Amino acid sequence: MPESAVNVRYMVDDVEAAIAFYTTHFGFTLRSNMAPAFADVVRGPLRILLSGPKSSAGRPMPDGRKPGPGGWNRIHFIVDDIDAEVARLRAASVPFRSEIVTGPGGKQIVLGDHLPKPPCEFTPRTQCEERSASERCQMDLLGKRVSG
Repeated sequence: MPESAVNVRYMVDDVEAAIAFYTTHFGFTLRSNMAPAFADVVRGPLRILLSGPKSSAGRPMPDGRKPGPGGWNRIHFIVDDIDAEVARLRAASVPFRSEIVTGPGGKQIVLGDHLPKPPCEFTPRTQCEERSASERCQMDLLGKRVSG
């Protein structure tokens, strides 16, 4: 992986299910699969390290706590048309934790996938309103705006 890549570790209960989720619904490519312990998937400059309970990342901490899924950390997928993406994902039986909400920065919805740290689809108000129909918003997983 190039140094410019972003690596994010996600603790998951089921590595195979996590692989299927990211490759099927979000266009990630499987880079390596050592399930049930570990796998990594890649899309553009993002590499998600899917670490199961049997991975080295799943070992107990010195105080005895075990790393595991959970929390409210999210990655954002920037999309051209959030309504169309939500419809596509609902048609594929992907559950959501919320409905689409509109805030000062744009629209978002939280996916309620099988993973405990759900991704969040987000359409920034200024970015997509300023684009022509022929331009495509790129996925951004760091929360910064990118050009198509």
